[in-house]
Amino acid sequence: MAYTPEFSMKASSTLRRIAWAVGKPMTKTAEDIMDFLPQIIDKKIVCKRCRDKTKCNDCVFYGRVNKKNAYLIKSIIRDL
Repeated sequence: MAYTPEFSMKASSTLRRIAWAVGKPMTKTAEDIMDFLPQIIDKKIVCKRCRDKTKCNDCVFYGRVNKKNAYLIKSIIRDL
């Protein structure tokens, strides 16, 4: 990782509670959130505002088709 982000107290508390809820360490939960968010965020907006066009082929948003909410909910529940 290039740098370690510092979370606000509120963000850290939120992550901790989500980690408790899913029964995983905070680091794994944060990674899972980063895997999950690209599935629901509009990739067109991300690509349009991206400031590093040299990494497109390796980007999680490149070529991604957003999944439907019902599928996402089932995938989250399955992990619980």
